Amino acid sequence: MIELCFELPLQRFGLRVDAHLPDGVTAVLGPSGAGKTSLLEAIAGLRPAAQGRIVAGDAVLLDDERGIALPPERRRVGYVPQDAGLFPHLSALENVRFGARGDRTRVDSAIDTFGLRDLLARRPASLSGGEKQRVALARALATDPRLLLLDEPLASLDVGLRERILPYLLRVKDEWRVPMLYVSHNVGEALVLADHVLLLRDGAIEAQGPPLALLSSDALVRASEDGLENLFPGRVEAHDEAAGVTRVVLDPGLAVAVPLARERIPGTALTLAIRAEDVLVATELPRGLSARNIYAARIVSEERTGADFTLRLETLEPRTAWLARLTPSAVTSLGIGVGTPVWIAVKSHSVRLIVP
Repeated sequence: MIELCFELPLQRFGLRVDAHLPDGVTAVLGPSGAGKTSLLEAIAGLRPAAQGRIVAGDAVLLDDERGIALPPERRRVGYVPQDAGLFPHLSALENVRFGARGDRTRVDSAIDTFGLRDLLARRPASLSGGEKQRVALARALATDPRLLLLDEPLASLDVGLRERILPYLLRVKDEWRVPMLYVSHNVGEALVLADHVLLLRDGAIEAQGPPLALLSSDALVRASEDGLENLFPGRVEAHDEAAGVTRVVLDPGLAVAVPLARERIPGTALTLAIRAEDVLVATELPRGLSARNIYAARIVSEERTGADFTLRLETLEPRTAWLARLTPSAVTSLGIGVGTPVWIAVKSHSVRLIVP
């Protein structure tokens, strides 16, 4: 459990946070300038003007009333800034080892988690953006942190690099089980990574709760205006060479046909990414359609998102939550609303595979 109850004066406003966050991953969302980076810096001890109380597990990091204000080096907080923050004169291995606690085993585990064996002798100047982020994340894990703070670690990367690094973050969540605060502008990332969402606006908490529970909230709808994706963890089941598709089964058991990926052996874990704009909605079972993925569903909620509508849907069997983005004219012509039974369809080529 993470207890945050503090204030921090900023140039435009004061950051005021009062929240109890569960263990696991908390996604911190909100518009630019909302105070997300300042929140992480205050927890890490980099903002000495913060006043109040900050507790991570059984460790009190800040408590004004008791005169406690641990310096950054004693907080055991792994902080990864947007620019990775690597030491340019050190090799990747030396960067990972910097500040490491405990024996060599933890360093080796962090290196293996992020697939860095082939990069260890290289310096940051020779690494790509994605490789730098992997080294920075491994360094944070090697410090044996009680809490990980990630400030938009994928924001500076192009789509391809983001998709290659996201599975590493999923491994950290599943295998290391370190509580994490993850700042992002991508609601889809939050849905697949986070157990809890904290929405900031103008230095104050606008909403918080489980990601799916917030999908119908105005706050999350506004946060998703820049783009929204469905992200589904699953495993490769089989390849159909003749049909030119690979069958992937999502964790709830839903089968999805994707473009043939014969290099991914059956059993390979991966994540599927499908833009909300690429989910077609019909009021009748589609016929004569090229889309290979068609499912019966119902509409759980609908919200106006900028110029469009964002629909939250749920397939009937097995139950899986989906997001679709439609124009207002499409919603009107279909005559759909909350509770309406519909069909959703997705072309195989609209599905992207995200793998390490």
